[in-house]
Formats: sequence, structure tokens, C-alpha cells
Amino acid sequence: MAGACCKCPVSLSVFRRSLLVVPRCCGSTPRFLVPGWRLGERGLQEAARPSSALRPASFYRHTAFFCLSCQESMSESLRTCYMYLNQTSRSFAAVIQALDGELRHAVCIFYLVLRALDTVEDDMSIPLDRKVPMLNDFHTYLYQDEWCFTESQEKDRQVLEDFPTISVEFRNLAQEYRDVISDICQRMGVGMAEFLEKKVGSMKEWDQYCHYVAGLVGIGLSQLFSASRLEDPEVGRDAELANSMGLFLQKTNIIRDYLEDMKEGRVFWPQEAWSQFAGCLEDLAQPEKLESALSCLNLLVTDALRHVPDVIAYLSHLHNQSVFNFCAIPQMMAIATLSRCYNNPMVFQGVVKIRKGQTVTLMMDATNMRAVQTIITQYSQEILHKVSLTDPSRDKTLHILALIQEKSDLSQSTGPPACHACTCLLPCCSPLSAGST
Repeated sequence: MAGACCKCPVSLSVFRRSLLVVPRCCGSTPRFLVPGWRLGERGLQEAARPSSALRPASFYRHTAFFCLSCQESMSESLRTCYMYLNQTSRSFAAVIQALDGELRHAVCIFYLVLRALDTVEDDMSIPLDRKVPMLNDFHTYLYQDEWCFTESQEKDRQVLEDFPTISVEFRNLAQEYRDVISDICQRMGVGMAEFLEKKVGSMKEWDQYCHYVAGLVGIGLSQLFSASRLEDPEVGRDAELANSMGLFLQKTNIIRDYLEDMKEGRVFWPQEAWSQFAGCLEDLAQPEKLESALSCLNLLVTDALRHVPDVIAYLSHLHNQSVFNFCAIPQMMAIATLSRCYNNPMVFQGVVKIRKGQTVTLMMDATNMRAVQTIITQYSQEILHKVSLTDPSRDKTLHILALIQEKSDLSQSTGPPACHACTCLLPCCSPLSAGST
């Protein structure tokens, strides 16, 4: 079992302070790892890509969130894994390293294993007759001491070339962590192989694709949270809520990245949706198709919003502060991004971004359930005010927004939410300031 890092009390405070310098600069992100660990990567990129001039010297190093005794207790291979985490994640490295105890090691290795799997899936230089078996068998490589792949052309090929360093630390994890990671890797590899040779057609297939690349990540993370005993066993057992967490993030990323994906020849918008408004998906970018494009966009945003009640339910079940931050921040980024995308022609003309100041505020504030509910209500109302009288999805959009508000109100009425910014059970933190105290 990996040596459990001490419950270093500075992790969360360092993480919070680091956010203050993060939003100064941002960049574009390629199609990310498991498109599901876009679970934060695309959603957080606005806030988590400082320029080298502004980044503290130790911020994105493998020592960033560990006290000296923790660093000394780590093996060389584990330190290397954290170095790869910082090099390949950029966005998620901070919140992973702010997790408590041995959970951070398990999530770090989980991330790197899925990053390696996704690097295989993304590499267009690997012919399908080799790629499909690799994806299906990838979980078995976790137990092969020497397996590596040195032929990748992807920018993150180091996680494949030095996979033995990752796999040895996988095998050093406790059995309950290994079982989760191996199972999710196997299921995800099979799903990726399935969608290599087919496009996302129906809305049902969109859900299925997003489940394979994002919902499974949410399920695996939830099982790791419970295995660590930082969260109740029920968190790991409720696959439906965990799946919705992943689907909400993944759909938001797919919606927002329409133009980027089209330019790179990738199609993730479901045909069942866009075919109602255009002969081919590319047509939506044409100026004369703007009204149809917005109708399609709003349909997909509405479909993504139907996962928000499950997001509220999931977050309300969490108790550990570091786990709550890890889960809540990307979700709040997602709903802010959807609000920005809804009925916005820029989705088809350029890059849609939430403001940098808005991003850092969300990262600092989304640290307790009351703040989360306030944020969700705020952006739901913003969407509501944009709903057109003539939009084909108007009735569905209004219905899901009403459900979101009902769920948020119900969650608040069940009693004073535990304050995630302190150890008390009193509503002592103002909704949007707890994270900055």
C-alpha cells in the first residue's frame, strides 16, 4: 500500500492562496485525457493556467502541497508520478494535491492511468487494428511490470513511455483502490473502442458516449472517496448520481467546444439533435444558419441542465472539505459556462469563455453547499432570462430550470447545511464568502 501522506493542514490553505495568482493568463486546451477528465481540465482552464512569469516557483512542482516529511516518505517513482501529474494536468494538479491523506495518491494514479489510456485513444498514428486491442486490454497492463508503449506521437506520450513507473505505484496502492481503478480502466477502454468506429447518433448514444468517457470517471472517483473512508459508503454506491456528475461536465465541454472540435475534424454533437436544424453539423457555423444553430445549441444546453438536480444531490452528500472542493469547483464552472453558452452566437464563431475574475471567484467560493446553491440559482436565473418566446426547446428549458430551483430549495429546507469551510454545523458562513476566509 502506498505510504499514506500525513493529513497536512496546509494543503487546503495553500490551494486557496494559489488560486489568487491563477487566473491571470489562460490558453487553449487540446482534446483532453479521458474526455471525461475534462471533468475539470477544460472547465478549469480559465483559472488554472498561469504564465510562467506569474506562477510561483513551487506551484506546479511535485512538492507543491506536501510538507517535508510527506515528501521524504514518498518513493522516487511516486514523486515522478506527481511530476507527470503536474506536467499533464496543469488544471487538476492543484485540486488533486489538496486532497486529504492517501486519497490524493489514489486519485493521482487514477488520473495518470486514464491519461495514458486516453493518449492511446487520441493517437491517430496508431492503426485501428492495433488500437482497438490496446484499448480493450489496457487494464491488464497495470499488472505487467515492463509494459510500455514508445511509438506514440501524442504530446503526453511520456505517460506511455514510462508507464512502468505509473503501474508500479498502482500496484503499491491498497487493494480497494486497485480494484476500482482497474475496473474503470477496463470499462472505459471497451467504451472507447466501441466509439472509435461510430459517430454519436442518437441522444441516447450521446449519454452512452459521455458515460464511457466521463460518467465512469465520476463513478470511479466516488468509489475511491468511499474506499478512503473520507466519505460514506453510499457515495461510492450511488452510480447514478456519480454518472450525472460526469455527464454534466462532459456535455458542457462538448457544447462549448463546437468550433474547436469542428476545426480539428472531431464530431461530438449528437446527430439526432443537429439534424433537426441542418443538413450537416458544419452548416451551423454559417451566418445564414444562425437561428437554427442557436435552436440546436439551446436544445443541447437544456439536455445538459437535466443533470443539475443530481449534481445538487451528490454534492449535498459529501462531508470531507477537500473532496467537496474537488467535486464542486468544476461543477460550478460548468453551470457558469452553460449560462455563457446559452443562446450565444459566439459558440459558432469563436471561443466562449467565462471572465477570469468570475472564474477565480467561483473557485474561491464553491466551498460549501449554501454557496453552491446560490451559484446554481444565479446562473439558472441568467439562463431563464435568455429563453426566447420562439425557441423550440422553450418549454423543456423552463421545466428543467424549475426543477433545478425546486431541488435547490428542497436541499436548503432540509436543515442548515454543514459549513464546509469550518468544522461547525451552523450556517455561519455567508453564501459567497466562505471560501475566502
